[in-house]
Formats: sequence, structure tokens, C-alpha cells
Amino acid sequence: MQIVVGAAHVFLFGSRLDYHAKGGDIDLLIEVTEPVNNPAVLAAKISAQIMRALNGRKVDVLISAPNLTRLPIHQIAAQQGICL
Repeated sequence: MQIVVGAAHVFLFGSRLDYHAKGGDIDLLIEVTEPVNNPAVLAAKISAQIMRALNGRKVDVLISAPNLTRLPIHQIAAQQGICL
């Protein structure tokens, strides 16, 4: 299965940015340029695909799109995250 979302920027944020921290999940912010109708479904599908590729490592996906409410976590992830 392939997920197509148009143009996107992907940011790694959270505990995985701390090289001294052990374990923890992978937190990703995906900023897309097109409106998203079902952000929870999209995030779940992307998360599942990445988790399969990483042998089950837990991946949390946060979606940012023009039609979605931007929460403080979106700002934090974009400011503190590393664009991949």
C-alpha cells in the first residue's frame, strides 16, 4: 500500500532527538500542503507503514494541514524538530 499526500515536510521531534535517552517511540510531524479529510486515518496508516518497516518500533504521527486546527504541539514539533 502506498500513501500519497502531495508535497510534505517530515520532522522528527521528541525523545528521539536526545542521543542520551534510551528507548521511546519515534515522533513525527508531517506537514502537508493539501487539505486532509481524515487526519486520524492518514496518521494511523502512515504510522502502521513505518512501524512495519522498523520491525514494530512504535511511531506516533502528527499531521499538519491547511484545513486542520494547529495546536501548540504542532508549533513545538516544528520548532524543536529536525526536518528529515
